[in-house]
Amino acid sequence: MRIRPRGVAGLVAAGLLIAALTTDASSVVAPPAAFAAPTGPTLPLGNTGRWMTDAAGRVVVLHGLNQVYKVPPYEPSADGFGDDDAAFLAANGFNAMRVGVIWAAVEPQPLSYDDNYLASIAQTVATLASHGIVSLLDFHQDLYNEVFQGEGAPAWAVQTGGLPNPQLGFPGNYFANPAEEFAWNAFWRDAPAPDGIGLQDHYSRAWAHVAAFFRGNPGVFGYEVLNEPWPGIVWEGCLLDPVLGCPLQDHKLTEFYRKVVPAIRAADPTTVVFFEPNTLFDEGIHTDLGKVVDPHTGFSYHDYCAIESVLHKNITCRLEDGFTFGNASVYSDIFRIPALLTEFGATNDLANLAEVMRHADRHKMGWLEWAYTGNDKTCRRRGPLLPRRADIRLGAAHRVSERLSGERHRRAGGFGVQRSGAGRRGERGRGHRRRRRDPVIPGAGGAARLRASR
Repeated sequence: MRIRPRGVAGLVAAGLLIAALTTDASSVVAPPAAFAAPTGPTLPLGNTGRWMTDAAGRVVVLHGLNQVYKVPPYEPSADGFGDDDAAFLAANGFNAMRVGVIWAAVEPQPLSYDDNYLASIAQTVATLASHGIVSLLDFHQDLYNEVFQGEGAPAWAVQTGGLPNPQLGFPGNYFANPAEEFAWNAFWRDAPAPDGIGLQDHYSRAWAHVAAFFRGNPGVFGYEVLNEPWPGIVWEGCLLDPVLGCPLQDHKLTEFYRKVVPAIRAADPTTVVFFEPNTLFDEGIHTDLGKVVDPHTGFSYHDYCAIESVLHKNITCRLEDGFTFGNASVYSDIFRIPALLTEFGATNDLANLAEVMRHADRHKMGWLEWAYTGNDKTCRRRGPLLPRRADIRLGAAHRVSERLSGERHRRAGGFGVQRSGAGRRGERGRGHRRRRRDPVIPGAGGAARLRASR
């Protein structure tokens, strides 16, 4: 969870230029022939134990970004995302996208579902799939609802208890807004909605409707149950003991997933369902999530360095990020399900981006960086606003990662595939250059998020 406002991206332009210019072409080792022509995955994707696999049984390592449109109509196409964007991403080796789906748009009124909205999401999925990019459908939220300066839940699912609702922005409302804390607690205790049905029951039914709509769609590799579940009023205890974590809230969260996942599974028997630990996991806090009994589930998590966010310095990020990756790996190993880093980045710090990618490489985990375009209502900006279409510069971050890790021949953002249990994986990629169709701030983009959140 990012907790600082982003600065103007001008300084990043210099950093990116330096990264590009200091990559000596003569020092780049040509990849061995075995890596030169990797075979793409055979869809649909699934999982075998702790690995994402394709239909041929090969391990698949996903590398991509996020595309979440946080204001009505909550559709990526409303931000101008289209075929040219998908083609650009594919040309630069990216193979996955986390596509935001907003509960308020899915179920604008209790038990009333908007299939026109889902058809728009499906069109984005199809556009990506036509370029070999698979999608993770993410029920996204920040700060629960618009009344708390976020998005996610429909207005009819908001209960404030009449408590004060100070407008503290992101992430301040999480920590110090009594009305929002009440709303989260109402959700975790499955309080009845206006029609008498529990809020979690509504959520489960909404997800079942979405899963039924997308069932059998090979362009969708997974469903992510809930973005960054917030603990509610018990969050303070989560920070007091990073080893013990949040056992009481994590028990509630486990029970929530044990309700929602079977509802999804009844509608779609095979697509992998990913679930997240509570929001503070991304700061290195241990998780006490239990087992979600389903053979096709995955553990999705985020990694954001608090020190870098607060002090603008990459001082202890390697250690903090190491805890986050270690905790994710432990959970994945214990329960034998794949782990996927579905958010990181949201920073101008190329060294931090490269360091996170090295962690992912060491743990053989895929990643989805935040984010492709820059419209983010939970952002607090200094300087000019980010234009509608952001310039993407992750390629420079990849080059930094390659040079620092000594693995220039391996990393370009593409599919990594291998036969389960044997061999090494081949990867593909090309140069990372963004065509400038729309006005952009020089240097703004995938590695230059002018924002404070995801």
